[in-house]
Amino acid sequence: MKRRSAFGWQQVMLIQGLAKHLLTLSVVVRLAVWILTSISAYFLPLFDASPSIWISGTPPSSVLLRWDAFHFAHIAREGYVYEHEWAFFNGLPLLMRILDHLQGLAGLGSSSWGTLLRGGAGMAVVCDSTHVLYDLSLHHFRSHSLAFLSAALSVFSSSPAALKLASYNEPFFTYFSYRGMLACARSKWAAASICFTLASMFRSNGIFSSGFILWGMLVAPLLTGQKDLLTLRHLLKCVLLTALPLVPFIHHNTIAYLRFCKPSTTRIPDWCTSNMIPSIYSHVQSKYWNVGFLRYWTVSNIPNFILAFPVLLHVFAFCWFYLSNLPAIIPHIVPWIRSKNNGVHPPQLDSPFLSPSLLPHVLHALALALILTFNAHVQISLRLLPSLPLTYWAAARLMLDLPKWGKAWVTWSILWGALSCVLWAVFLPPA
Repeated sequence: MKRRSAFGWQQVMLIQGLAKHLLTLSVVVRLAVWILTSISAYFLPLFDASPSIWISGTPPSSVLLRWDAFHFAHIAREGYVYEHEWAFFNGLPLLMRILDHLQGLAGLGSSSWGTLLRGGAGMAVVCDSTHVLYDLSLHHFRSHSLAFLSAALSVFSSSPAALKLASYNEPFFTYFSYRGMLACARSKWAAASICFTLASMFRSNGIFSSGFILWGMLVAPLLTGQKDLLTLRHLLKCVLLTALPLVPFIHHNTIAYLRFCKPSTTRIPDWCTSNMIPSIYSHVQSKYWNVGFLRYWTVSNIPNFILAFPVLLHVFAFCWFYLSNLPAIIPHIVPWIRSKNNGVHPPQLDSPFLSPSLLPHVLHALALALILTFNAHVQISLRLLPSLPLTYWAAARLMLDLPKWGKAWVTWSILWGALSCVLWAVFLPPA
């Protein structure tokens, strides 16, 4: 009994020590991003003078106002005034308004671009996803060292300005997505549905996270032969919890439809009647951002594909590695295959990165990477693929199995991360 107790305390002390190291690393990297971006904004000229027009003075406030932050802050102040603003969901503007009000109550000013941006950026610091990724990795790999490595690699993201500095959707989307995935791993389906719903308030692709709930509650029991769990009550619960993350997307489009598509409206927009299911989100993405299948595949966009190539290749390579080993993984998931082999248990998998529990993550990552490659502005891969834990599991695999490529990935992450901070500061792409 004493030995078990001592072993338990050793585990607790180990976890606390690793958590402390992760927190220190995360804080140091955030400070480095802030310092580099602020110095660049102070000494280098702006390519676009818009931030200096809307916010006078120097950092810290002015350095937060770049790219989509204009839209978020304007929606937070004025609501949806322009049609193109409907491409952005209300999660972040709502959060910015709440924090702006709290700053006003504290006597720090309110209703200004500066207070809105500072509030969103400050809350993004609170929603640090490093420790959540550690817990999720520990669940799948059962290894503190692998979990720590994956979480440590996540601080060197491919878009540090968007993920660790500005009032942007990505920090919140990543945090709630990781939380939902962790809840799924622990079979806490209601908590997972709530987390994925919160993530969907920030980015539309949060609706794909419902697949983790569907996999855990329906697909996995079918594959493992637990059909007795699939009662009518269980199926209804699965439908409800899977549908909940779709609510922010449906609400966003419904509000726009009620506002613009009433028969009493002077001029009904074309999108109200052009599709079987009217969607202002799809309309705005197509009209103002030219989003559509292969629309972005033009000669002028080759530089954007080059920028996104490392992180896309990184994800595709891991998916290929995993799926090419699927014949060896499937017998660990499906019992009836073992019964065909006279009950002989399949040989142990030779890599922790082939864990059967990673399969839904691989399918999710592959689908998202394909969408980003063929049906979106490819450069947003730099700030969206970090919302996948698989991005950092793939990096951990490179560090352990292919050290030269692992060092190349870390080198690219640090050098590109630093350069992207400078580009952000002077208002140059990628957005």
